[in-house]
Amino acid sequence: MTASETLPFNFTRLPDLPDGIFTAPLQRPARVGEDWLEPVQRTYTAEEHAIWDKLYARQMDVLPGRACSAFLKGLERLDLGRGGVPDFARLSDGLGALTGWSVVPVPMLIPDHVFFWHLANRRFPAGNFIRTRETFDYIQEPDVFHDVFGHVPMLTDPTYADYMQEYGRAGWKAMRHNRLKSLGALYWYTVEFGLVIEDGAPRVYGAGILSGPREAVFALEGQSPNRIMLNVDRVMRTDYVIDDLQPTYFVIESFEDLYHQTVERDFDRLYRGLGPGFTYANTAVIDVDDVLQRGTLEYHLRGGRGSGAAPV
Repeated sequence: MTASETLPFNFTRLPDLPDGIFTAPLQRPARVGEDWLEPVQRTYTAEEHAIWDKLYARQMDVLPGRACSAFLKGLERLDLGRGGVPDFARLSDGLGALTGWSVVPVPMLIPDHVFFWHLANRRFPAGNFIRTRETFDYIQEPDVFHDVFGHVPMLTDPTYADYMQEYGRAGWKAMRHNRLKSLGALYWYTVEFGLVIEDGAPRVYGAGILSGPREAVFALEGQSPNRIMLNVDRVMRTDYVIDDLQPTYFVIESFEDLYHQTVERDFDRLYRGLGPGFTYANTAVIDVDDVLQRGTLEYHLRGGRGSGAAPV
């Protein structure tokens, strides 16, 4: 993931997906090209703007004191609380002035290699739709609220913004080694569900936590989950759950720590030592772990979301 390792790759053009690479089969809508970008951001209805406002207000009831300072500062810098779904062009102007990033509309989840390409060129793809009131509490596919509210404020932090670009560039190498699932675990446990030490205690920076009220409390205050300091090699061997609260959260000392742990790691050597599947369960605590809290796992042992278990 170092600069010297990424020189052979041409990040100015969309990479080809090599034969034999295992990715999710996604059907590209006819209205978008190979870059999967929508021609324009859609025009949202009054009801959809109201849903954004309600989601925003709910999160702001729980995030102060739990979200990291970079996220809260990013919300202010981009004025995301001004009302309604934000305009991507306006967001991009603000982000561009701060860290050189932009926000671009996509119709749905996009293929890994396209996602990597956009990140490598400092473009964040955001879903061009918003959940309904019927799916207010849980939506399987990330919508504009998750993508813009959860992810975009963090891109105002220069070090984190550089990490996200390097992650996109690292996708080329993961494809070459057919280890997209391992690189996906790193994204999951940092960008989506990461915690960072701030003022001596964990705070939230992962978008999957920031955009959901129940997990914001559970991740920091629950007795069930493990909280373990980030070890890149260990995380990339660790399975993850996509439809429930996380059994384990990984914690970084700082965004500089995250950047150095990843960008300075020899990923070619790491990939050569990885098997095709995960080594560790998402509930596991292993002997090399620097454990902040060994959780009870009560929530998951009781059956998790499907059982109606309390997120304790």
